[in-house]
Amino acid sequence: MDKKDFAFGKLNYIICAVSIVVIILGFILMTGPSSSIESGFEPDIFSTKRIVVAPMVCLAGFLLMIVGVLYPRSKELPDEKKERD
Repeated sequence: MDKKDFAFGKLNYIICAVSIVVIILGFILMTGPSSSIESGFEPDIFSTKRIVVAPMVCLAGFLLMIVGVLYPRSKELPDEKKERD
């Protein structure tokens, strides 16, 4: 059976999956009640969670994605290289 040669290693895919979860968490933290409600102005749109914490979580997720893409693949064992040839 021929082993496929993927561009990334297993660890790269795990890091990228974790970064996607962190980015989604950041966007969930940004959600909340809108300011255009019938009762008037909603001051929660200016909460620290929505304008400071959530963007920082998203930024951390995007930086982690860069790490996941640039992280070097692990070296293959000499036995595996012989089997491929």
